[in-house]
Amino acid sequence: MRLRVALLLLGASLCVSAATKLTVEQLASFIRSAIQLKQPDRQVASYLGTITLTQRLDDLTIEELQSDGAGPKTVEALKTLREASQTLSAPPQPTPTPTPPPPIPPPSEAEQNKVIEQARDYAMNYTKSLPDFLCTQVTRRYVDPHGMEFWALTDTLTSRVSYVNHKEDYKLVMVNNHAVTNVAYESVGGTTSAGEFGSMMKEIFDRETEADFHWERWATLRGRRAYVYSYRVDQPRSKWSVGYKGEHGSEQTVPGYHGLVFVDRDLLAVVRISLVADLPPTFPLQQAQDTLDYDLTSISGHEFLLPLRAVVTLREGRYLSKNEVEFRLYRKFGAEATITFDTPDALPDDKTKEQPAK
Repeated sequence: MRLRVALLLLGASLCVSAATKLTVEQLASFIRSAIQLKQPDRQVASYLGTITLTQRLDDLTIEELQSDGAGPKTVEALKTLREASQTLSAPPQPTPTPTPPPPIPPPSEAEQNKVIEQARDYAMNYTKSLPDFLCTQVTRRYVDPHGMEFWALTDTLTSRVSYVNHKEDYKLVMVNNHAVTNVAYESVGGTTSAGEFGSMMKEIFDRETEADFHWERWATLRGRRAYVYSYRVDQPRSKWSVGYKGEHGSEQTVPGYHGLVFVDRDLLAVVRISLVADLPPTFPLQQAQDTLDYDLTSISGHEFLLPLRAVVTLREGRYLSKNEVEFRLYRKFGAEATITFDTPDALPDDKTKEQPAK
């Protein structure tokens, strides 16, 4: 199965109607990013007119941003925000950064190679071990027209996923918590992706892909120790298809890519993979990346490592698009299986946040 990420339409018509609320720290981060990206002073100042602060902005912060390179129109907009925020509480004092623990020695070269081979065997046989099941897929789609990663939620799609005889089938059942019938997933537009149920992992480890693996570090993921390897797949061996469809037509490319692979130390199973596309300079998109997490899930009293969450991010110019895809409520497939298609709350950060290896 070919890996694919498709941008069906990065619609410029999508916009945020409500004012964006930022802390002073987020505001300063935005200004410094805008300076680094050399965004026009007038455009930055215009955007500042759409935000609302949740904390009091002081003169010292404005002076620091001005010395960092904020333009005169941006400074005037900051002064306006300062006046509007005088009744708010001051930002909390930053907490000291803890001293990181000493690094854990890497495994021997022989162990590193052995782990890759065991992970390869796991990846190539992954789908054979899966039962038939149903689950709920929740896709929260975000955009940021300014390219600063201040995300605005555009819609939430809830789908029923059935996995039978090693093939997945998707049926859209809710859009923004409203039930829909006979609506094709592709018809709602926006960013879509596929490959979460084994094909992404298999393509990376397939010997024909000739991925080049290198030891990176130790990590802790969901409370478990993991080996972390970096890898690279050259374009001639890639099967990751990235498609674009915009106002002026559609294009397709199969880029090379690179990323990280996390292998659980005890299970010797893949628990996270990331892919970053090496897109050609003539392609309309400048960025395409995907991160997929697997977690132990119980189905009929047996535990399986199944997709937990995928995050797909695309960039076209300054326009950013992000999908956060969660796989929830796994059930054994069968006539007696029932799933209530409510949209679950988003997963807590600690389910996917990497912790340092201690």
